Amino acid sequence: MASTTTLSWSSSSLFNNLTPNISETSRISEKKTTLMIVAQQKAQKLRKIILKQDIALVGKKGDVKDVKAGYYRNYLHPLGMAQIVTPTLIKEMKMEEERIEAEKQRVKEEAQQLARIFETVGAFKVKRKSGKGKQIFGTVTPQDLVDIIKAQIQRYDIPIHLT
Repeated sequence: MASTTTLSWSSSSLFNNLTPNISETSRISEKKTTLMIVAQQKAQKLRKIILKQDIALVGKKGDVKDVKAGYYRNYLHPLGMAQIVTPTLIKEMKMEEERIEAEKQRVKEEAQQLARIFETVGAFKVKRKSGKGKQIFGTVTPQDLVDIIKAQIQRYDIPIHLT
């Protein structure tokens, strides 16, 4: 014959077994309680991320995208391909974009200045000895061109970098 034992899971029965010498007034009530877990909000299925490099079918470096949480957690984050968007990261991105735009503007202005210089210089001749069939002896170096341009425009304050 098998004996069956019934266990009571009330909070007071567990408390009685652990502390037999506590007075009746300090005991937990005999009422059975149920543990209830309540979620405050749904689990996020998408994460807003910024890409650190170009990723096929996702986006280009610097793009802000919504991707599934598991894709970010298991693939993008461990490989260092993406980062979760935060307010500080957004500020850093804006500062980097402004720095890049300023650099582009500076390069564009230098190129326009050089274009104006070359327009004022126009065509110029480089004198070298030549042989049969208009072949020259030696080469024309970038420094030769810089010297000729400087001599024609008589301006030495503009740096001309030819490489």
